[in-house]
Formats: sequence, structure tokens, C-alpha cells
Amino acid sequence: MIFHAIGLMSGTSVDGLDIAYASLEKNANGSWNYQILNAETLPYSELWEDKLRNSILLSPEDLLALHSEYGFYLGEKVKRFIEKHSLEKVDLIASHGHTVFHQPQRKFTLQIGDGRAIRIPNQIPVVYDFRSQDVLMGGNGAPLVPIGDELLFPEFDACLNLGGFSNISFKKDGKRIAFDICPVNIVLNKFARELGENFDRNGDFARNGKVNSKIWSSLNSLKFYAENPPKSLGIEWVNQNVLPLLIDEKPENILATFTEHAAFQIAETFNKNHIKRILFTGGGTYNSLLMEKIKSRTTAEIIIPDQKLINYKEALIFALMGVLKFNHEINVLSSATGSPENHSAGIVV
Repeated sequence: MIFHAIGLMSGTSVDGLDIAYASLEKNANGSWNYQILNAETLPYSELWEDKLRNSILLSPEDLLALHSEYGFYLGEKVKRFIEKHSLEKVDLIASHGHTVFHQPQRKFTLQIGDGRAIRIPNQIPVVYDFRSQDVLMGGNGAPLVPIGDELLFPEFDACLNLGGFSNISFKKDGKRIAFDICPVNIVLNKFARELGENFDRNGDFARNGKVNSKIWSSLNSLKFYAENPPKSLGIEWVNQNVLPLLIDEKPENILATFTEHAAFQIAETFNKNHIKRILFTGGGTYNSLLMEKIKSRTTAEIIIPDQKLINYKEALIFALMGVLKFNHEINVLSSATGSPENHSAGIVV
């Protein structure tokens, strides 16, 4: 049976809403075929960017109001997307939501965008809140994408996403393990904004900066990098542990230093785990300086796919996760998140 699903993804870098409409069909061997049929990134208005970026500072009442408001925002964007592309068959909408808090050690994570508000203007089943169940079970609630890497991209040794954070998944001793490697765009974009741009296009600002070796060493000495997976990162960790190290320095030098730091951590992960062939996706793939730095530190083969997959792989995988949940199939791997068992996560409305 072929399912047609819409996946929604809003990343920590707050650069826009990714919408992917895909067909998904299960093979006899358990893997899945996919086709991204239509996809768009809808940039956030300045107002919405501010709302999402500052959501972590809101009072409980205002945060609940934003949870509903953002749900209706998502619902309206999906409705327009369906109308624009004249989509006649949509079995379900799967929404990641936008992460405000992620503190699995305290048993909570929050992705705003109420799924019921998404359903109201569309009258199509919605699957949302994919992370909370895993966190309540004792897992990290992240990364979730490895189930898609396992079922959609088995031909690669590893899959790496370069977004707000870099995360990787690969097979080890017969199990797929996955973890966040380090922050990337969540830091780079912040300092690019200080120079008047939303992101460091091609790493040009970083090219004009100088690496601060003291800061570089301090970054690489952070305790997180010595920890074994499963492990995940959130904006709170960046605010607490990374940003205090990036003071009293010019933005272009911070960008140069942090680009070097991210490249080092990513390449080290490939080298330590003897990974040979890696599929790269996510917005950071367009940062040519970062890619050059990674390639200079590893002999691993880096595969960069077509733009559709670079931009929409995560939205595609959330569409798959929605279909799996809808069919009561496993969509979260315990080997990736650290929860006690594989399970089927998400709320269906």
C-alpha cells in the first residue's frame, strides 16, 4: 500500500518551516521506498522568528497561547500548500513542532504547535508530539531521525544532518546508534546576525576571521564530547556551556573558531568510528568552508545528494514516522535514544 503524507519540520535555527509531501511504500524486506513529490521551505516573518526564538522566555500562560497559535499557523500553511499543489490524496500530516525546551534528564521536552489546531482547518489526521513518550520512558527523546535512516537509506554507512546541531546515525554491532555531535548553525547563525546576515553564506565571514586557539581548545574540552552515546543537545546546553566561552572576541573570529570546532568534532566522529561512506543533508551542507574543513580532517567519503533531499530529509522522515505511528509500527529506536525499548511514539488526532 502506498501512503501519501505531509511532514512538517521547524529546526532550532528558526530559518523557516519545511513542508514535504511524499509517497511512502513498504517493501517486502521491511525497508521503504519514498518519493518527495512536492516540498517548500516557508521562511518565517520577522514577527514569527522573534516569537519562536523568544518562546523560551515566555510565562506559562503565554507559552500555552503560543502553542495554540503556532498550531493554527501550521494548519493554515498546510492548507495553503495542499491548495497550491492541488493535492488530492493526503492520508495524514506529521508535525515535529518547534522545540522550546528539551531537558530529558528532568523528564520533559516541549515541541509547540498543537496538532489539534493543525487538524481543524484541514480535517486530515495529524500525528504530533513525537518526543515526549521517549523522554518519559527514560530516553533522550532524540535523535528520532535514525528510524528513517534505517528504513530509507540503508545503503550508506552513516547519515549526518547539519542543522542547528549536527547529528549522526550509523550501524554498530548490528544496532543503529545515533547522537548529537555538536552545535552548528544555532551558534553560527547567531554570530552571523551580529554581522547583519541571517547565516554565514558559504562560510565567508568565517574565512575573513581568525581562529582563536584558546577558545577552540575550551570548546573541545566540554564534557559532553567525552560522553558516550546516546546523548543529545538543546539550546539550554548551548546557552549554559558554549556561549559563555564566546565572549570578548570579534564575531568573524568566533565564526572562524566555531566552524573549525564543528569540523573537528564531526570529522573525529567519523574517524573514531571507522565510518567510510556518509550521506550529508541539512542546511549546513551549503556552508562550503565547513565542508572543506570536514573533508580536510577525514578520509571518509562524503555523499551530497540532490537539493530536495538536502533540504527536506527531516520533513520526509517525520512523514514516515507519522505513517509508522498510524500503522502502530515502531518509529523510535531505543539504541538511538537510550530508552528501554523500541516503541511507537506520537499523538494521533
